This record gives sequence, C-alpha cells and structure tokens, in this order.
Amino acid sequence: MEDLLHFRAAGTSLLLDMSGAGLPRVVHWGADLGAVAPGRLAGLLASDVPQTVPNALDEPVPMGVLPQQSAGWPGTPGLSGHRAGRTAAPAFTVRGRSVENGSRRLTVEAVDPDGGLALTLELGLTDAGLVRLRAAVTNTGDGPYHLDGLTPALPLPAQATELLDLTGRHLRERAPQRHAFTLGTHLRESRRGRTGSDATLLLTAGEAGFGFRSGEVWGLHVAWSGNHRTLAERTPAGQAVLAGGELLLPGELRLAPGATYRSPWLHASYGRHGLDELAGRFHRELRARDGHPASARPVTLNTWEAVYFDHDLATLERLARAAAEVGAERFVLDDGWFRGRRNDHAGLGDWYVDPAVWPDGLRPLTDTVRGLGMQFGLWVEPEMVNPDSDLARAHPDWILADSPSRLPPASRHQQVLDLARPEAYAYVRERLDTLLREHPIDYLKWDHNRDLVDAAAHHQTTATYRLMDELRARHPQLEIESCASGGARVDLGVLERTDRVWTSDCIDALERQHIQRWTGLLLPPELLGAHVGAPVAHTTGRRHTLDFRAGTALFCHFGIEWDLTAASAADRARLAEWVALYRTLRPLLHSGTVVRGDHPDPALWVHGVVAQDAGRAVFALVQMATSVQSPAGRVRLPGLEPDADYRLSPLAPGDRPEGPVSSPLPWWERGVTLPGRVLAEVGVQAPTLFPERLVLLEAVRQ
Repeated sequence: MEDLLHFRAAGTSLLLDMSGAGLPRVVHWGADLGAVAPGRLAGLLASDVPQTVPNALDEPVPMGVLPQQSAGWPGTPGLSGHRAGRTAAPAFTVRGRSVENGSRRLTVEAVDPDGGLALTLELGLTDAGLVRLRAAVTNTGDGPYHLDGLTPALPLPAQATELLDLTGRHLRERAPQRHAFTLGTHLRESRRGRTGSDATLLLTAGEAGFGFRSGEVWGLHVAWSGNHRTLAERTPAGQAVLAGGELLLPGELRLAPGATYRSPWLHASYGRHGLDELAGRFHRELRARDGHPASARPVTLNTWEAVYFDHDLATLERLARAAAEVGAERFVLDDGWFRGRRNDHAGLGDWYVDPAVWPDGLRPLTDTVRGLGMQFGLWVEPEMVNPDSDLARAHPDWILADSPSRLPPASRHQQVLDLARPEAYAYVRERLDTLLREHPIDYLKWDHNRDLVDAAAHHQTTATYRLMDELRARHPQLEIESCASGGARVDLGVLERTDRVWTSDCIDALERQHIQRWTGLLLPPELLGAHVGAPVAHTTGRRHTLDFRAGTALFCHFGIEWDLTAASAADRARLAEWVALYRTLRPLLHSGTVVRGDHPDPALWVHGVVAQDAGRAVFALVQMATSVQSPAGRVRLPGLEPDADYRLSPLAPGDRPEGPVSSPLPWWERGVTLPGRVLAEVGVQAPTLFPERLVLLEAVRQ
C-alpha cells in the first residue's frame, strides 16, 4: 500500500499519511486536489514537515487521527484511561492496514503491547464527500481497563479562524453562537444522558466571516444520543483540530480482558463555499441511506395542542374528520391514552389502554381514522416511569439511579426506567410489541421528557437503540419519530432507527424559523417535523397569521397541531390550500438542494429549495422583524443554473404580500424572466412586508 492515500468524492479530498509505524495522519481534508498521480503527491510529505524550534521536542509531533500524548501531543488525548490506577499514555504501533476494494475506506489495526491494548481505526470518505471516523479499543491485558475517553480528531488548516456552534434550551433549540478560534480548547459537553436541547449538533470552524454561501468551512458531528463531547482545539505550535466522542463518566466503562469499546461515528463535512455546501453533504448522505424514508411524507395531525390530556372519543373523532377534510394523511394520538394518565403526574410505565377513558379500547378511534383514509400514530415514552404508577410501585428497583438510597431529582414528575436491566427491558418490549400487534399503528411518537442528570448513560443509550431496532425488525412498516421534550434528541445515532425528529415543542412560527434554519445544517427538510399551530402560539403567546404559520411549516415535514374543530370555516379552507401546496411540492422539497441567502438585512431572510436538476425552485422571503430600511430593496436568489433563464413569479397561497406600502410592486403581478446568474448576483426587488410575514416565489427554467 502507498504511504500516501488520496480519497476523492463530491468535491472533497482526504489525504492520509501512512508512512512509518505510527497511526495514520490526515495531511489534507478539504478542497478536491484533482486526479493527481501518487508520485506527484509524494513531495507533499516532505514539504509538510515543520521546523523545530528552541525548547520544543527534537522531532515534530505527528498529529494522528487519535492524538497520543506518548508522541508529544500537548492537547486533549485521543485515548485516556487507566489500569489499576496506572495511567501510562498509550503508544500504538500499526500492525496492519487495508483499503476495501473499490472503496474510500481505510481500516488500521494497531497495538500497544506494554499497555495491553489493541486499536482499530476506521476512516473513510463517503460518496457525498463526508469524512467518517471511529475507533475501537480492546483490552488485551490482564485485569480490567477503565476507559475514560476515546476521542478521534481531524486537523484543520490555519484558515479556520472562526467557530460556529449551537446552544439552546427547551422551546428555543439550536441557537447559533460565533466567536474567534483562539488558542486553547473550546469544549462542548452534554451530560444530560440524551443529545440535549443545548447540544451543538455541529461544531464548525471556518474562514473569518463565513456565511451560508461563502467562506471555507469544516464541521463535525458526533452520532450519539447519550452523553457526548465535541471540541475545537488550537495549540501554540499552530496545530488545530476538531474532535469528538462519547463522554464517559468516571468508572462508567470498565473493559474486562478481551472486551471492546467502539466509539460513535464522527461525521465531518467540508464546504468550499459556505454552510449550504457543508449542509448539502449531510443531506445527500442521509438521503442515500437504505433506511431513509422513501414514501411521501404524510401530512400529520397531532392531537397534543388540540386536546392535551382531555381524551374523549367523540371529540377526537370530530377532530379526525376535520383533519381529513383539510387533507391530513396521518392522525397521531398524543399523551393521555394509557392507564392513569390524566396529567403528567402519573401513569408512565403502565402501557395499557385506559379502560376508564377508552371502555371499548382504541379500536373505535383507529377504525374512524382508517376509515377516513388516514394512518394512525400513537405517543409513547418507553424509557420513562412515573413514581405514581403501578410499574414503579411493583418494581421500584427498576428506576435508574446511581445510588440505591436516593432517587435522582424529579423532572416532569418522572424518573428513568433502567432499560439496561433485562427484566425492565423485556417488560417494555413486550408492552410495545403487544400494542403494535393489537392495533393498526403506523407510527410511534417516541418521547423522552427528562435529562439523565444523575446516572450513567452509556448502557441506557445502547439499550434504547436495541429496543428500537428490535421493534422495527418485528414491525418493518413502523415509522418512529424521535421526540425528546421536542428537539432534545436530534443526532445521527438515533436517526439510524427513526424516520424524523420532532424539531421543537415550540411551534411559534417566528421561533421555528430560527430553529429549523439551524437544525437544517445537519438534517434535510423531510426529517424535520413542523406543524401549523393555533393562531396564538401555546408556548409563547404570540399571534401570527395563518399564512406565516403554514409557510413556515411548508419547508419541512408538514403537519398540524391545532384544534380544527374550533377553527373558522375560512381558516380551514385556507389551511386546505396550504396542505394541497405541500402535497404538490413535497417531491421537490424533500429531494432538492436547500439554499439560504446571505442577505445583508438581518431582518429579511431568504431560503428555498432547488430541484436536483435545477429545473425548478421555491423560495421564501421571510420578514423576521422590522428592517432599518424601507422599502425592502433587492434580494438575491441563490442556487439556480447560472446560464439558464427562469420565470420567477409569486406562488399561491403564499402570494399575498402584506406590508406598509402605497403602491404595488411592478413585477409581482405578471412575474419576470431572468437568467439564474442575474437572479443570484443582482436579484429582484422584494415586497415590503410587515414583520412576521412571508411570501413564496417559484422559479421555473424556461
């Protein structure tokens, strides 16, 4: 095998230095270097060796994909742990390496005989241009090895001088924060036992001032649904990395002789021209999965904000009929259907249909829903238990706790059911399997409404994955939504087993514009649940027009969470127009390229989806707040084929601009035909809108 491996895909190059006996080193991860002959790149290794400086190591530090303190790396080690209190830094020597035939995937086997450890590294480049990396460590020594961390890393070039990460809270997930990439470690940790509302989702480094359409960017995601850590690190010697992995609590993972721990996959994306390109690689990768949803994403009505816990067959049947009339295709019965569940204080764990509320079971409702031509879905929260439940009273020892003498702090009046305990796991599996066998359930809304703040999370996470996998194997047509207090479990680990995420419990359209914009850095629109709520948002008290609410939900997996039986006939008719538009557009929205404009006015956002063949595009112009200037001025529409002509026109029902103007916009009524290059570089005059309004534009290639 050559000492220098060059993997190329979709505009990205990955150069790996395999010379010597040390772990592989990434020489370049970024812009495609072209079809360069191996011999022509050999000089790159020599040209990449830095000079030594006074008071430094005599030899340069080789920064491999698993940084080793034993090799002189001064930053966060790739592997840390101890054996009986001895914490000698591992020193691995490569014993074997292979590249699968016709693939861009390298596997490296290495050993540390003195430390009694073996290492397997998997590193490759996918068809979408994503770098995927993970490591596995095996205890080959005598006695247990206490693993503290396994954190692979990827290097960054000097041009990456600015960081973008995400934070948030319940009802305000994925809020961006930007800052200089200074010397030292910028560390983001989630100790919540789930991905977390404040998880960064992506840690991105790039050129100063990078945007959606400009600047080189590199981003990293940890595909894990439990505790995890992501870091950006820069040393005084000029080396910089992005790294990540599972966050292991002290003593959480003890490897017996012969046992192996495998880290979560790290997914890393590059964009030569900004965040849209970086995000597009993630979208293409997800859409190429065997398990990616293949059917049209059904319009979903969820009952939560319509009825909450007030379950009544007649009321729900009226709601189902109203949903079918506006075009809904899936009806989801949310929390409150099971035994003892009249509020959130009791019942979790007792997964039996409540005979007090449903004397004839769920069958009358499912028959009505199916008779109206809709799928039926059900809310569950299998990992949780209320202390006020028959299950907790019968098996208090099944509650997950680090100490047998005390419970973790309560959250939403509930605790966590220890799924790593075989009998608890078997109980939940049997209950869910029985529900799925006895009822025509197409879809589970799988919730997770509390953090694991006082418990180790590794075994709970792997048990949850196993439970989902088993249920999907037994019920192949079942779809699952990952919901966790809304959007607190959004990651590529859980999405190997689920079909969408509930993006946030907040369906206030203004908040959702923010949340969906930044969640879209990782996930394509069809995986983001977005619902049209009531005129006054239940979580914020803010009032919005129906067009703003529906136009915001349009660009994701569209749904409804509103008591339609209380809506006016005019509102239901208008909602039906938006539903019809979504059903017409979803082949485009759920396969095309997501684009976002870097508009200079922060109050006016531009985003859209362009078909893969660039033959058609739909854009939204969203007035997020009042602008400093008025009228609005020009907006550029990115992503179109530069040399093709496009007919640009308003798209009904999002064609009614509401704004403080006294004259019409001249081109609005009849549309305009312009080349894609002109639309992207010059743009068109936008309508001046009241705040918290939007309009839609359609571009069709001529």
